[in-house]
Amino acid sequence: MANASRENLVKDYEREPVPQEKRKGWLRLSIVWMGGIVALSAIILGGTLAGGLTMPQAIVATFIGTFLLACLSALCSLVGAKTNLSTALVSTFALGRYGSYAVSTVIAIALFGWFGVQLDLFGASLAQVIYNSFGMELNTRLLIVIGGILMTATAVIGFKAIEKLSLLAVPLLGILIIASLVRVVSGSGESQVADNMFGEPLTIGVSISLIIGSLAVGAIIGPDISRYAKTPKDAVISSFVGFFAGFSLVLIAAAVIAKATSQVDIVAIMLGLGWGSGALLVLILAQWTTNDNNLYSSALGFSVIFKKIPKYVLTIIAGTIGTALAVGGIYDNFIPFLIFLSALIPPIGGIYVADYLVNKTKYTFENLNNMSAVNIPAISVWVAASLVAFMTTPAPNGFGLFSLTGASGFDAFLIALVLQAVVSKVTQKNAANTKSLAA
Repeated sequence: MANASRENLVKDYEREPVPQEKRKGWLRLSIVWMGGIVALSAIILGGTLAGGLTMPQAIVATFIGTFLLACLSALCSLVGAKTNLSTALVSTFALGRYGSYAVSTVIAIALFGWFGVQLDLFGASLAQVIYNSFGMELNTRLLIVIGGILMTATAVIGFKAIEKLSLLAVPLLGILIIASLVRVVSGSGESQVADNMFGEPLTIGVSISLIIGSLAVGAIIGPDISRYAKTPKDAVISSFVGFFAGFSLVLIAAAVIAKATSQVDIVAIMLGLGWGSGALLVLILAQWTTNDNNLYSSALGFSVIFKKIPKYVLTIIAGTIGTALAVGGIYDNFIPFLIFLSALIPPIGGIYVADYLVNKTKYTFENLNNMSAVNIPAISVWVAASLVAFMTTPAPNGFGLFSLTGASGFDAFLIALVLQAVVSKVTQKNAANTKSLAA
């Protein structure tokens, strides 16, 4: 009986379609998206936009950037909702069984690496909250370990726990942001909020690129969330609510607050507004909801490779490694490596979206075992699009040879989408010709 209860608690359908009775409507999915999107890094990004742009410019850049992200997420999430399978499994149809192993490895390692980076930020922020509230200096590494255990625990349970945590965190964060807006706007002049620029000057184009780049990987792994959608319509709506409505509102609110206070440091801002440590705890909770999504998707990727190991065990292993990386100072030592891996992920979305649009009937769970071991043309598209990403990524993380949209991840997605559409069409036509000749 105890074993059955445990199995039910951690059951997350990582190697099969999510059953119809477990699927969610757009509102629940939107809250999960917002829980994953909104974190300290999003608020800091809003502050960065405020420092380098006028308020009207920041609003324009935000709406364009978040709209493009929402479109990206909607396309990828549509495939997840149609198949009700994870990103790693969806990629099997386009790249082949072994090709999906490569996809799973890249996604898993990149995401539990970013888990370590965000956990480092979580520990440092919590240490500051405790010091400000009680005057106690706690070891940041100890707090990192505690945070790693808590985040791993929710990721072990899977979508159910992430949904519940998001339902708690998102409303609290919304209340905090609205209250902060009211306080700073009532104490500032309109011209100060509109024209105050206190950081490095930015262009609207660069700002749009920063916004897209901040969440491009999250949009590409959309099937990990949208596989729980009741209908494709729910998946698309939730993508726009989460990325366009939710993310844009947070960025604009953060920009207004930063302009009114001439600061980007969110901790200093919240303390300056007189909210105290309670507000910072809400922000740290938002960090938790974002980071357990990283670990969750990482474990889903590993589940495709290590088929005989339960997902909850893989989650614990990934969480342990990610926590160890954070304790060991991943932020100082591994960021270039993680940026390198992250550049490989956007083309995956372009490949499976294009292939799905051309070969919709192929994308069924029953057909998974019929896929080829390796789809060489699709792998070639992945390599070519990834090279474009490196060529358009500025040095020192890329070659910086030229620029397309300004967001290297978006460049790679678009290139992969176009190339794979051509490859899939040609393959489909050749298969039809061969079939007709055989008949």
